[in-house]
Amino acid sequence: DRLHHEPLWKLRSTLTQGASIPLAIEVVSQHWQDDYLLKLGQYERLGIPEYWIVDYLGLGGRRYIGNPKQPTLSIYELSAGEYGLRTFTGDSPIESRLFPELKLTAQDISMQENR
Repeated sequence: DRLHHEPLWKLRSTLTQGASIPLAIEVVSQHWQDDYLLKLGQYERLGIPEYWIVDYLGLGGRRYIGNPKQPTLSIYELSAGEYGLRTFTGDSPIESRLFPELKLTAQDISMQENR
């Protein structure tokens, strides 16, 4: 309901105000650097409260998803203008401030992506 305040939304589906959406979700592709480096910084600057990176193939860099690489859900939550990170793998229950009643694991998300 806040997208009508976005001046570029109808032209290019572009956000200029983080208050327009509470959550951005990216599914990692072969160009994983875009999600972990570029979009992370852009969304943080915009002030989007929560940013999820669904890396269902474990493609991201080791500094982002650990070693050994494995399918990972990264949740970045905005606090005092900066993102804090929590990662979820396997049967770890996902915890989100936006969805406190969510009953999924990282593996549940990965399985959905593989269909």
